[in-house]
Amino acid sequence: MELKVNSITFIIVCFKSENVIFSCLNSLPKNSKKIVIENSNNIKLKEQIELKYDNIEVLMNDNLGMGASNNVGILRSNTEFVYILNPDTKFNENTFDKLVEAVNNIDDFAIISPLCSNHKFPNYKILKKQFPDNDQILEVDSIDGFSMLINKKKFNNFFDENIFLYLENDDICLRAKKNREKIYIIKNSLIDHLGASSSNIKNTYDFEYLRNWHWMWSKFYFKRKHYGYLNALISGFPKFLSSILKFLFYMILRKQYKREIYFNRSLGFLNALLGRKSTYRPKLD
Repeated sequence: MELKVNSITFIIVCFKSENVIFSCLNSLPKNSKKIVIENSNNIKLKEQIELKYDNIEVLMNDNLGMGASNNVGILRSNTEFVYILNPDTKFNENTFDKLVEAVNNIDDFAIISPLCSNHKFPNYKILKKQFPDNDQILEVDSIDGFSMLINKKKFNNFFDENIFLYLENDDICLRAKKNREKIYIIKNSLIDHLGASSSNIKNTYDFEYLRNWHWMWSKFYFKRKHYGYLNALISGFPKFLSSILKFLFYMILRKQYKREIYFNRSLGFLNALLGRKSTYRPKLD
């Protein structure tokens, strides 16, 4: 395959990301097309980005979640490939060159990514076996969502918009593997990822409540979608029961933060169990 700068659109979904987005954009190839989806309605940030960078479009968007927001950018793009990036990522000096070199030596792929530079937290999973690989190209089962180069022609549908947060990357990867498509990690191409600490959300309690609600909801939804209702129930019920017991324990101890964490985990599971949508949206300042 042939990969060039002008065949890629970089898509970055932002929410309270003003602390990190400029570092991310500065690290990307200068002439590349970029679409930023700004989900926190920060007009000042939109103006700053559009003033500083060429060949970029900033779309103001309601916070639809990671998957749906990425889909907005994908459908807006007119290139053969899209590169999904979190705003708290950063390319190293030769990240893109090494990625291009590897892709140009691959016959075909659905999704591909550089390797996370923090080797303690690999950005891929191999679920069944260790696939044969050469020195720098590793075939994997799934890739973390903070860095995904997607070959658009391999998908009729992109991210599942029912998922607001978590596992939208596992879902698209599993659908690709079911269709016998290839997913690769390029081991000599490295990308930095800061993680959740980079967010500029002031109300961290509400953010943690949201994360825990959606983690339990998305786990059940993902299992039910791909493996059936019974599998989702059996695999999720022990965590649900544990969350209920911990909620009661911390309620007795009057530990409000911990109590609310496990209360929201329980609610997330129950809402998924009952087939309700992932509608939990606390106000995040």
